[in-house]
Amino acid sequence: MRYVKLYIHFLRFSFSKAMQFRVDFFFRVFMDIVFYLVQFLFFNVLYLHTNTLGGWNLEQMSIFIAGYIFIDALNMTLFSTNCWWFPFYINRGDLDYYLTKPVSSLFFLSLREFAANSFLNLLIAIGLLTYMLQTYSAPLSAGTVVIYVFLLIVGTFLYHLLHLLFLLSVFWTGSPRGFGDVYFAGVHVLERPDRIFKGFTRFVFLYILPFSIMASYPARFLFNENPIEVLITIGLITTAFFCITLFVWKRGLKVYSSASS
Repeated sequence: MRYVKLYIHFLRFSFSKAMQFRVDFFFRVFMDIVFYLVQFLFFNVLYLHTNTLGGWNLEQMSIFIAGYIFIDALNMTLFSTNCWWFPFYINRGDLDYYLTKPVSSLFFLSLREFAANSFLNLLIAIGLLTYMLQTYSAPLSAGTVVIYVFLLIVGTFLYHLLHLLFLLSVFWTGSPRGFGDVYFAGVHVLERPDRIFKGFTRFVFLYILPFSIMASYPARFLFNENPIEVLITIGLITTAFFCITLFVWKRGLKVYSSASS
């Protein structure tokens, strides 16, 4: 309950701050709506020349697109702003402020800034996903849909863990962004169905840089494609990356030079 109360304070502060910069608030909404439109138009053009892509028809691909849009919007709302500031805290010694708090420092750093100006985009993404699921021609049980949405949330968490791993390199490199730019160069893999990748490339994007797990595997569960295997894979990969992130975080703290050192 202590963490819940703390997060409620984060929400209040973030919304009050967002209302002071209304131009930025509405510009981000407009920018993301354009991004959503481009994603759907891109795949609609592709399907003018083929009936299936990565084993999915246009209707299934539309649900997949809505799924990764949801992941992107949820990440932008909960984690993205915090990750942006993370390397600066380390390089300037501001991390001291978080390490002295009587709560998990990683929790504080990951969730302190709630992007209220992205929250409306999250509601739009939820609306898109709801529409695609309701209009899907095949029958979907309520339980399957609930698990699917939960898997998308897990995919968002995995997205954040992988991003953190690239940023934690700042502890050793002292660079302004760590390997964050490398991460964003690969993040577009999330926006492609996993089965378009073959051989070693597919292995990398499933198990080493698991972008293909985040949105593609929840969609495969929804479409009843080896659901048990999908659930086990998502669970194992997410757990593994959570443990790796905690390990690297603790190792990084041992070499961290605070502002008082």
